[in-house]
Amino acid sequence: MRKIFCCLAVCFVVVTSFGQAKPAQNVVAPQTLARPKLVVGIVIDQMRWDYLYRYYNIFKATGGFKRLMNDGFTCDNTLIPYTPTVTAAGHASIYTGSVPAIDGIVGNDWYDNLQHKMVYCTADTTVNTVGSTTNEGKMSPNNLLVTTITDELRLATNFQSKVIGVALKDRASILPAGHSATGAYWYDHQTGDFITSTYYSSDLPDWVKAFNKRKMADSLYNGTWDMFLPRDIYEQYSTEDNTPYEGKPFGKDSSVFPYDLTKYIGKDYSKIASTPYGNTLTAEMAEAAVTGEGLGKGSNTDFLAVSFSSPDYIGHAFGANSWEQLDDFARLDETLGKFLDFLDATIGKNQYTVFLTADHGVAHIAGFMKEYGLPSGTFNNAAVVKQMNTILKNKYGKDGIIRGIINYQVALNNELLDTTEFLNRNDIIDWVTGYLQNQDAVARVFTLEDLPATPLNSKQKEMITNGYYPQRSGDIQIILKPGYYDGGTTGTTHGSWAPYDAHIPLLFYGWGIKHGKLNRETYMTDISPTIAALLHIQMPSGSIGHVIEDVIK
Repeated sequence: MRKIFCCLAVCFVVVTSFGQAKPAQNVVAPQTLARPKLVVGIVIDQMRWDYLYRYYNIFKATGGFKRLMNDGFTCDNTLIPYTPTVTAAGHASIYTGSVPAIDGIVGNDWYDNLQHKMVYCTADTTVNTVGSTTNEGKMSPNNLLVTTITDELRLATNFQSKVIGVALKDRASILPAGHSATGAYWYDHQTGDFITSTYYSSDLPDWVKAFNKRKMADSLYNGTWDMFLPRDIYEQYSTEDNTPYEGKPFGKDSSVFPYDLTKYIGKDYSKIASTPYGNTLTAEMAEAAVTGEGLGKGSNTDFLAVSFSSPDYIGHAFGANSWEQLDDFARLDETLGKFLDFLDATIGKNQYTVFLTADHGVAHIAGFMKEYGLPSGTFNNAAVVKQMNTILKNKYGKDGIIRGIINYQVALNNELLDTTEFLNRNDIIDWVTGYLQNQDAVARVFTLEDLPATPLNSKQKEMITNGYYPQRSGDIQIILKPGYYDGGTTGTTHGSWAPYDAHIPLLFYGWGIKHGKLNRETYMTDISPTIAALLHIQMPSGSIGHVIEDVIK
């Protein structure tokens, strides 16, 4: 009995002593997690990495590129780890840290093998346009299969952070802004206004309505697009202004500076995209978003995703070595400088974080390359498909056996092959691969099913694997020779594994960013994990990238 009493007494003393409050000693008061007021993601559509240095001497100290390079952190060996290197896939990868094999955005368009139809990357028939009566707003991020860094920021702050996407192209606004965006706005080429879809809201915010009332496109059309720099600079940095291999987006009789834009006022709002003034329009809209939404003014970090699309339109038409593209980047440098000045004044110096990158690069125009004895050429997808279908029809009596060449992959009409008894799929594949392998522009052809066993350079194999999503990919992969691309006698494009398409700029600047330079290989997929680490939030759900630790203070 005495033993029991003693045990109870000890327990009482222990419980009592634990229950008594003691004076706190060396207790540190909780601190607020440090984050920037605003993150600004800038994507330059079709910016080759070498433009940073090719045009370095014409960039101004007060402009954007030198400020980001000299005061921020430069990752000079950043690569895209998949093919095809195109706009939608690039924007998706930047903001998801993922690749098409996981995020599902295998191109700007693809043939869907389950839906049995062509699909545009952001098309959504279940939503409607907000801001105009056209169909250009029937868009959403529903085809994107994973979260974005912008989604993860919203999740991390219980959806208190604001996320806004702005671009001329719908896909360049929608995919970066993610599934849970506060808003995404893109340019309606038929009306000259910025629009959205009912996926986001039933009406435009007042600040967007006010911006549209300014009819900035007409104001920017009120003059000519002439040389921004002295003529001798263009002669030093670029080939002749008038070459037969450049495209003519302003008409067959308009091929050299100056370009008269006044004829488009109130008539053709699409042409603004093929001028540097498309960048001006985008920057003005981005500034309106910062002001209208009060970005960077709340207690949580906000995110502005901006894509400058005009370099892509200009590059496709005039090429990487043109006067027009040089002029575009000289003007874009000034536009970015003014935008950074605006952020300094509105958000505060060193209170925001910026990253600048590109969704892809571009090949030099084949005509230009041949002029200087460099390997290059074109491969006309549509013409080759027509030739093959004609031969196959004569052979088997069936038309349309090949649906097309999409994203450098042959899409067979598998429904036809599966339902026609005398059409042997393996025989068709053998014939198609043999035919294509005999084309001068083609380096390799193989079925995607055989990719793992195909003897292929490891870099090419990895990039093709990362771009392969069975439901949305083709049947037969084509690899063109370096310098070759799908096209005709004028203009150029992108999409290949090669460095001119896959080597992109990557600059970090502002809050939490070191000053420095890195030559170690980094990847497009590393951008979102790095921003996630900076913000102390979860990386996106399909991310395969790594944090670039060198960048963060």
